[in-house]
Amino acid sequence: MSDLKGLTEKEVEESRKTNGSNALTQIPPEPLWKKIMEGFREPMIMILLVALAVETVMFFMGEADWYEPVGIVIAIILSNGVSSISENKQQKKAAALKEAELAKEKTKVLRDGGMKEIHVSDVVTGDIVYLQAGDKIPADGIILDGSIKVDQAALNGETEEATKEPRKNGESFDTKDLLNKYYAYRGTVVCGGEAHMYVQVVGDQTLFGQLALEVQEESRQTPLQVKLAKLAKQISQFGYVGACGIMIAIILQNVLTGHMPENWHAWMFLIVAAVSTSVTIIVCAVPEGLPSLTSILSSFQSIRMIKDNVLVHKINGLETAGSLSILFSDKTGTITEGKLTVTEMATGDVKQFKKLSEVGDVLKKDIVTGIGINNSATISDNAVIGGNSTDRALMSFLLDAKQTEFADKENVIKFNSFDSAKKYSSVTIGGNGQAVTYIKGAPEKILERCDKYLDENGTEKELKERGYLDTYMNEQAERSMRLLAVAKRNGDSDEGALTLVCVISIRDNVRMEAKDAIREVQRAGIQVVMVTGDRKETAVAIAKEAGLLVDPDDIALTSAEMAEKSDEEMKALLPHLRVVSRALPTDKSRLVRLAQELDEVVGMTGDGVNDSPALKKADVGFAMGSGTEVAKEAGDITILDDNFASIKKAILYGRTMFKSIRKFLIFQLTVNVAAVLTCFIGPLLGENTILTVTQLLMINLAMDTLAAIAFGSEPALEEYMKDRPIPRKESIITKNMMTEILIGALYITGICLSILFVPAVRNLFGDVDVTYLKSALFATFMMAITFNGFNARTEHINPFEHIGRNKNFLLVMGAIFLMQFVFVTFGGEVLSVERLSVHSWMICLILAFMVIPIDVARKLIIRKH
Repeated sequence: MSDLKGLTEKEVEESRKTNGSNALTQIPPEPLWKKIMEGFREPMIMILLVALAVETVMFFMGEADWYEPVGIVIAIILSNGVSSISENKQQKKAAALKEAELAKEKTKVLRDGGMKEIHVSDVVTGDIVYLQAGDKIPADGIILDGSIKVDQAALNGETEEATKEPRKNGESFDTKDLLNKYYAYRGTVVCGGEAHMYVQVVGDQTLFGQLALEVQEESRQTPLQVKLAKLAKQISQFGYVGACGIMIAIILQNVLTGHMPENWHAWMFLIVAAVSTSVTIIVCAVPEGLPSLTSILSSFQSIRMIKDNVLVHKINGLETAGSLSILFSDKTGTITEGKLTVTEMATGDVKQFKKLSEVGDVLKKDIVTGIGINNSATISDNAVIGGNSTDRALMSFLLDAKQTEFADKENVIKFNSFDSAKKYSSVTIGGNGQAVTYIKGAPEKILERCDKYLDENGTEKELKERGYLDTYMNEQAERSMRLLAVAKRNGDSDEGALTLVCVISIRDNVRMEAKDAIREVQRAGIQVVMVTGDRKETAVAIAKEAGLLVDPDDIALTSAEMAEKSDEEMKALLPHLRVVSRALPTDKSRLVRLAQELDEVVGMTGDGVNDSPALKKADVGFAMGSGTEVAKEAGDITILDDNFASIKKAILYGRTMFKSIRKFLIFQLTVNVAAVLTCFIGPLLGENTILTVTQLLMINLAMDTLAAIAFGSEPALEEYMKDRPIPRKESIITKNMMTEILIGALYITGICLSILFVPAVRNLFGDVDVTYLKSALFATFMMAITFNGFNARTEHINPFEHIGRNKNFLLVMGAIFLMQFVFVTFGGEVLSVERLSVHSWMICLILAFMVIPIDVARKLIIRKH
């Protein structure tokens, strides 16, 4: 090491000019004004802007009240501004945290023959970096001397540490293979050992840098955005056609009934009145509350979800989670617990034990000494610290068994840490004039030297029959167990014949709750594919236990096998794919791309920098709470407890959100269609104005804004997980929804017009004038669409099912009832209404309530057929 001098300051500057800085390029987030401007390109907002322009012109012409354009402005601000500001705040918080973390990153380099500590961004190509346990590697490079153990979980997501050492005889290696022994990567952490590393690439050219850059690419439209764009087009067409139809109907009615305008002033008045009504119809045809509904839903659901360890970063991520059809999931920490655990011990005669308390005191003492003192990890304040993942697992096992006092610890003569050549570690304990050496390590190195074993009582016996033990270990290996042998011998040397103490099985166990969650997600029609850096045998064993590999048609592929197949071949296999092992970062991005080309709605989980590009490209990225900041930045949703069960909850909340949007649309479009039909048919029957412009806007504002709150509070029902995923290109309005909208709208239109034009209904109100009847019509319209809200909120026969779990809905519907009573009773000339008698209110109430039994009958007929 003494001959390493490092770069001079002049060489540092030259290297920086030639090869660039080690700082990572940061694409700045879009400013708030740009987010808001992009929001105006949303289809619904564009329609509202057109309506706002027309209403503003009408206001200056004296044909519209000031609150009509103001109401549209408020709807635009609520729907566009709230979501933009919320997302901007979240991004600022994330950026501040990231800057604070980066400022702390330092590294040790050799410069001008001496050791210096510098900021990571000041490292240049050609630098010699000194690495010790706990250091984060600042750039990519080759090991010059020494040997280190490196945790590469940030890049490959796996708990197993990689050994990095100098090349022998110029041996070649692949820098893309993270498991190569000679090349170290930026962002990985040194767990043990010391080494000097020669920096080969810096900044964006490192693997870490390339992945971080890829994260910042644009992502495609969400399924809901696709569906809403299509719906907006359909609604605008319906509104424009309806508006033109009403304008023509008003003019035709005047012409056909002989009420021809006498002069051009009268014609202008008639045309302006017709245009005013038509514009109002366009405004009524557009559900302004829909864009704000997604914001309201996200805020309501986000508050609920944080209790379930799910944090939503990007508003669109939640609704997309509800549309998932395929989910690529990490193994480590998501499907498994993310930490190695001792699962079983076996003696030389293959007696198996799950707990230390199940073995005799003599054997227990040898096990505790053999794995507790012969261990690089320690216990402090009831926590395991230091050591590698295997040693930490063994010490945690002793901690759980309350075996933390080691009687022989004071008598340790020597401790030899893990030797990669011998594949074991050893400790020699001396006491009472006798020395005993305990060794633990690879069974293939230890068992061949064992001629005796200890039974469960600690009695020493000859190890004659090895077949049963070999069979047992093979079976454990197939279950993805990592096997460790513990042995002992008298004397202070680790050489010579040994006595087997036990064989220990260690594994990153499958989470119990993950099994149930995977089953539920699969039952929901979502394909789950486990993507892991593990070897194929381990991955397959875990997948079988987790319930991913169950059918003969299910496929498990390695990264190499995937690479041999063309995109078309992979697309053909994708529906049957369940496991990808030895996965590279590029494999994840490729899987996302292929699934999206098949029009799947794709979810991806991840915690490392390696996962970030795929998290970004997926329709919804689930970052893990314990993962890197780069991964969290790339993801739409963070799973705080890294648990697959929480992913299932996010999917359920996403489906609830989508269901709520559909419920709102049924409710809102029934209002819109009923309003358009009433105002269209009325003039044809002889009455120019059925619902005034002001009345229509009152209906619109009350129903849009308040209904968004009502439907935004719908509970997340487990039954939604029984539904199939909704295809990306499927219309947001289904045939069943359209039937419900049309039947509800036709009934509401029919009863409202019958109040004016059907003598049998009109006479129920007594001898009253037209204004009184129009007041009754307005009251009936408001109450009928309110009652229809109960129909819209559930597909079940009982419209009041689970109503107690949505108190906001009851409050909102109660508020709308109260509002319409106030409108009719105190609206006077402003709303063109008269007060109604109690008798009239009862008639209006009965006529309006009938919308519920009519929809119950519709549901019964659909269920029967």
